[in-house]
Amino acid sequence: MVGEHFPLTDDQQNLLSLAEQVGRESLAPRAARWDREASFPFENYHDMRRAGLLGLCIPKAHGGLGADYATYMMVSAELGRHCGATALTFNMHSCSMMWTGILADDLDMSDAQRAEHLRYREHHFERVVRDGAIYAQPFSEGSAAAAGKAPFGTTATKVAGGWRINGRKIFASLSGAANYYGVLCTEESAAPSMRDTLYIAVPGDAPGLTVTGEWDPLGMRGTVSRTLIFKDVFVADELQLMPRGVYYQAAGRWPHMFMTLAPTYMGIAQAAYDFTVQYLRGEAPGMGAPVKRRMYPTKQIAVAQMHIMLEQTRALFLRAIQDARIDPGKEARLRAYAAQYTIMENANALCQLAIRTCGGQSMLKTLPLERLYRDSRCGALMLPWTAELCLDRIGRETLYEAGESDDSPA
Repeated sequence: MVGEHFPLTDDQQNLLSLAEQVGRESLAPRAARWDREASFPFENYHDMRRAGLLGLCIPKAHGGLGADYATYMMVSAELGRHCGATALTFNMHSCSMMWTGILADDLDMSDAQRAEHLRYREHHFERVVRDGAIYAQPFSEGSAAAAGKAPFGTTATKVAGGWRINGRKIFASLSGAANYYGVLCTEESAAPSMRDTLYIAVPGDAPGLTVTGEWDPLGMRGTVSRTLIFKDVFVADELQLMPRGVYYQAAGRWPHMFMTLAPTYMGIAQAAYDFTVQYLRGEAPGMGAPVKRRMYPTKQIAVAQMHIMLEQTRALFLRAIQDARIDPGKEARLRAYAAQYTIMENANALCQLAIRTCGGQSMLKTLPLERLYRDSRCGALMLPWTAELCLDRIGRETLYEAGESDDSPA
């Protein structure tokens, strides 16, 4: 996934090798099934749990594999190369651990907040490492909240011993499969504000929580992203994933936390390229009688175009994930937007070119390209950083400094 000669630590190399093995042996052989059935990949999670990958972003001191941000992004891309839907749901789980773990370590908290957070997160980590729990991370509500432009409509009211949650989340990946849903909601007040965002884990079996709606989408069908309804759902204080008000700080100071959908699509782009090369060489599985097509100049030019696009995309991906930190500079923030946009758009462009290059057989469901194409088209639509929002932010933040307006003095 990272290309030859990219500098990796021993831990990174070992984790990438583990992800490649799990992906090759478990994820890839089942990918077509989850897509066909639009069903959740429980068997994949069983194998990832057994390999320890559910604890990928949990610190080693708590029994996890201790991956940092860049390592997670590379491992996630490797999983995406084998099954996009599994990698995308794995992102929701892993980010719940990463945000609660290494990301939260960078944030400013009072001594009381820090002690509270350390106490609560130890239990979250233990549920994953000891019990194999799966966490989800539903964002969308059909409003501007998931894009960071309004308070979340799902509300949390303080009650004795915890919170009462009301509202709904749409496109909630892992719906019906997660043990806990890391819900972003707004603490109820007379004047709700984004500063009042609460990040709390709602148990999947909590009374008042229901999963509703059908799931029959174009792509990413194995994510099973149905609608969650919360009606007077009680959640105990100790299930908070961050102390009150801390998520708002994270969203402003750690922008790369919202780029973690991109690795799945980086993996899909690599998979489309890999398959095309195999196909033209007559080596792709599922072809029947293998036929080489590599001798035709039109095919060679198409593969060259794909190679160039893939390398451009990979270079921006790797640079952006190395930039990730608290309070990144303006250029790093803009580069993150550019990387997100480029990966999401180029993944689909590569899949389009792969189908055109491989020809009519690529439309058959016995080969993976048509699934890769459908999955790749979904990336640019996903909040909080859709392709349009990335362009909007790049343009605005390039031309305006923070706090500047057209009424500001020249």
